[in-house]
Amino acid sequence: MCTAFSGARSISPPQPSQSGSDAPLLADAQYRWLLAGNTAFFFAMNGQILTRSILAWDLVGEATALAYINLVVAIPMLLGSLLGGAITDRVERRQLVILGQSLIVLNEITILTLLLLGKLAFWHMLCTAFITGCAFPLIMPARMAITASVAGASRMQRAMAYTGGVVNVSRIAGPAVMGLIIAQFSVIGAYVLSVALYSIAVACMLGVKPSFSSPQTGERKSLMSDIGLGLRYVNRNRPLMMCILFSLLPMLVAMPFQNILVMLAEQAWQQGEQGVGLLISTGGVGGVVGALWIIRRGDTPHRLVFMVTATLGFAVLLGAFAQTAYFLLALLPLLLANTFISAAQTVNSAAVQILTDENVRGRVSSLMMASFGLMPLGVFPMAIAADHFGAANAITGACAMLFVAVALFYLLSPTFRSLDATVSQRLESDAATKPGRSLADDIAVAPIQ
Repeated sequence: MCTAFSGARSISPPQPSQSGSDAPLLADAQYRWLLAGNTAFFFAMNGQILTRSILAWDLVGEATALAYINLVVAIPMLLGSLLGGAITDRVERRQLVILGQSLIVLNEITILTLLLLGKLAFWHMLCTAFITGCAFPLIMPARMAITASVAGASRMQRAMAYTGGVVNVSRIAGPAVMGLIIAQFSVIGAYVLSVALYSIAVACMLGVKPSFSSPQTGERKSLMSDIGLGLRYVNRNRPLMMCILFSLLPMLVAMPFQNILVMLAEQAWQQGEQGVGLLISTGGVGGVVGALWIIRRGDTPHRLVFMVTATLGFAVLLGAFAQTAYFLLALLPLLLANTFISAAQTVNSAAVQILTDENVRGRVSSLMMASFGLMPLGVFPMAIAADHFGAANAITGACAMLFVAVALFYLLSPTFRSLDATVSQRLESDAATKPGRSLADDIAVAPIQ
């Protein structure tokens, strides 16, 4: 795969634009193409989660079929994320996104063709789902790196907010529209729409200029060496590592509440599937509001207090949601909790991109993707606590743990407390490094300690 792009490396890589970096983000044609492609891609992706589940159930009629479909997508995404990041830093990123998205288009066309011929079997779905899972580690880090290059450091928070808003809107609207099409027409109609949306995402990427990592110095190393360099880079870039670790706290401790919403709705409010759907939709709306909040807030310098306060607010509000006796009243703290955590994670993601050198951006982005994939680990302790103490108490206990963990993280990490100053220095200049040289270059030639 790398050799297919090797010729592109002779082109001088453009640096993130600094001129006009304070201009409105949506006035940038490159970003508009990128955002339009994101919208089509995430809408199709979230909608097809529902479509695949319905189709798998129709073919097999067993709940295990749903687990298998999700498993064959999740495993290559988690295992291949670091490899995808290393590839992203070697090749022209736009081509990589187009390649990965084209694979998904071919997948959807394959399923659609088999449906039209009446020959679709469950194993076909497993194979195509696995290919989709392999394509995502190529698409996501490269897409994030392109976004960072197009937006530039001074507009990073707004860029992350727009992306987060698109993801949350598609999380609500994608399954809703696909469900409506399936109900009014058929699963075939949903796959026709999916092929169209994924094709639009590919076409939009053609409107984005080529995006390269910084040129490599010295001898080309193996992909495993590049992955190791990326891990060492994060380890030695302490502010960056603190941001990544801080983002893991809510993901591992409290965010798994989403997986026991069915249990909570039944135990606390005697609500069925419709109530669970309303809870999920409310959470999605809160995510959109959080993204709009950051867009409105802009790229202001006071990141640390905002991140910490918003994460603490999420813990308090989520605990209040779990303990509210009336279902409709509980929707308000749930909405606000998701607003706070969406805003906090957006600011955190922007800080991560600002603190990352261009030639390791793909690997750092893939590490972020892999870390978010660890969220299922937090489901087990929360589920065990829910079985013993009830879902509401399990969520409340997790919120209390998150509050304490965030407070301790802030108090015990001087590096984290100096984040604003570090980011400001990075935005002003790379004074600590030589021109044309980055921390990643120094790590590449330094011995492992």
